[in-house]
Amino acid sequence: MSSRAKDLHDLLTPREELLRVNNANARETSLLTREKFDRMIAGARAATFIEPGVAFLLAFEQSDEYDGAHFSWFRGRFDKFLYIDRVVVAHGYRRLGLGRMLCVGLFQRAARLGHVNIVCEVNMWPPNPISDSFHSAQGFAEIGQATMDGGAKSVRYLLRRSSEAD
Repeated sequence: MSSRAKDLHDLLTPREELLRVNNANARETSLLTREKFDRMIAGARAATFIEPGVAFLLAFEQSDEYDGAHFSWFRGRFDKFLYIDRVVVAHGYRRLGLGRMLCVGLFQRAARLGHVNIVCEVNMWPPNPISDSFHSAQGFAEIGQATMDGGAKSVRYLLRRSSEAD
């Protein structure tokens, strides 16, 4: 983990700001209550952030307790994986490499844990071209699609095969 990225599990101070950052981007991620955010952090294999609360990443291992539908999709297809639930960067801090920094830390953790498969999903509808570009640059490729909420939302499922070279 980079010296700028910190573990979020034991810290309470940045959570309110990070929750605001998440909810400002709810169209791309999902709206969270304080209670749900706290449960996600507690259950996440990786919960890291960039000070002063401007970016964060939450990721779950296949055996973690998590009820997300997309997580379940991957659980039904892979025996072992790390699922990136969200990488969120505040609007004023984008294009500074913070999301990439968080991902690189996760890729290093994945290698230590023996994970080859790192997975996530990105919205197709509503479209999220910034996330598409970001994930492509991180080496993710599409392996599936899904539509939900009566067609109101559709996603692309992505996979990045990790290696010790990361």
